Amino acid sequence: MAQNNAVAGYRTLNGVELNLFTPEELKAIHYATIEVMQNPGIQVSDAEARQIFKENGCEVDEETQIVKIPEYIVRKALQLAPSRFTLWGREKKYNTLIECGGKVHWTCFGTGVKMCKYVAPGQYKTIDSVDNDIAEIAKLCDWAENIDYVSLPVSARDWAGKGAQDVHEIFTVMTNTQKHFHHIDPVGENVEYYWDLAVAFYGGNAEMAKQRPIFSMLVCPTSPLELSVNACQVIMKGARLGIPLNVLSMAMSGGSSPVYLAGTLVTHNAEVLSGIVLAQLTNPGAPCMYGSSTTTFDLKKGTAPVGSPELGLISASVAKLAQFYGLPSFVAGT
Repeated sequence: MAQNNAVAGYRTLNGVELNLFTPEELKAIHYATIEVMQNPGIQVSDAEARQIFKENGCEVDEETQIVKIPEYIVRKALQLAPSRFTLWGREKKYNTLIECGGKVHWTCFGTGVKMCKYVAPGQYKTIDSVDNDIAEIAKLCDWAENIDYVSLPVSARDWAGKGAQDVHEIFTVMTNTQKHFHHIDPVGENVEYYWDLAVAFYGGNAEMAKQRPIFSMLVCPTSPLELSVNACQVIMKGARLGIPLNVLSMAMSGGSSPVYLAGTLVTHNAEVLSGIVLAQLTNPGAPCMYGSSTTTFDLKKGTAPVGSPELGLISASVAKLAQFYGLPSFVAGT
């Protein structure tokens, strides 16, 4: 929004800002990341993805499945990745513009596998989440004005083992919300089925579905430093179809990444950038978010505490890195 009587060259602060790094320190993190991406490199477990990296100038060892990504390829990919794009809703009023350094948007957390069912005042029991829970939460998110788009909140445990659970989950959300749906548990071999649902929404018009996809996908590299077969398939298929991708690391400092937060930030950065590079090599200009749910590892309880102070520090750091690269960011809340 334009500011009345603005002074030339005078920088204003709207809201709260947390700066953890200088521009020079961000460059140091970037250079350390590039070193990691070349030595030891990234394990890419999918043969098709390794071929794409190889054809574009990366060093590939088929025996170890290690891909070494030169800096010029990373820089080119970052130039190609858009700094802003729209998450399209079923209704125009729910379209959400995602941009680097832009407005902060909110979504629900996921994917849980349990629900608290209240049985009496002050009493509840914890049971497996089911398909109807997904539908009810989607309707609640649809009502909530502060939620801009809907992420898969819980899992349909009543569909576990019956086949195509993930397809049924995306169908349930998409038919119970008018907002954009962010699928955070996609399965690579089923992406085409998700796509068919989006095309069906547009009456069979695949071109319209590609121009205005009503869902996006979140995909996680495997820490430390691996793009799994599923991650690669989701990234490549999503990029080709124009489906927005959120490449999100869930590293645990002291568990699957270095115990020092600075080291975790470097390996996290390498994992996310490798996924974004794959997307841009597959389809230049593919919309991508720089994601993080990285936190520390609770050595006493063997858990990944999402509400820890370390997650807040890492999320703030990740947001600055995303701005450094000109990418929209997505971070876990506390």
